[in-house]
Amino acid sequence: MKLPLLNACLNASSGVLLVAGLLAIKAGRPKAHERLMIGALVVSTAFLASYLYYHFVEVPRTGPTRFRGVGWVRPAYFAMLASHVVLAATVVPLALRTVFLARRGRFEAHKRWAKVTFPIWLYVSVTGVLVYLVLYVWNPPAQ
Repeated sequence: MKLPLLNACLNASSGVLLVAGLLAIKAGRPKAHERLMIGALVVSTAFLASYLYYHFVEVPRTGPTRFRGVGWVRPAYFAMLASHVVLAATVVPLALRTVFLARRGRFEAHKRWAKVTFPIWLYVSVTGVLVYLVLYVWNPPAQ
């Protein structure tokens, strides 16, 4: 399996776990919520390791994949990519802080942080899959 596809699958898995975790806590199932959110954190950590390996080891050997879209698609893709990258960097400390608060039993603070962290983390997971699709599946061929 190519690493970009693996990374997209890890992002998709993280998104599914996040939504399942939210549904679990809303259903009053805190243990299921905890397991699902830890799963999302583990999958996201695996994604980060794979992503860094790909960009620091594979890309220097093979060269980057260039986006060749034209027209309105080009700025739309780069706007999505930019927001994805900025928020991906932001979600790391947010997620760690949110988990830390839960592990300490500070559930009111955890809940406040989760209301900020969750939508950003979910957005990063979904746009990670979209970036993969646009760049590796729908990207026009080189001419």
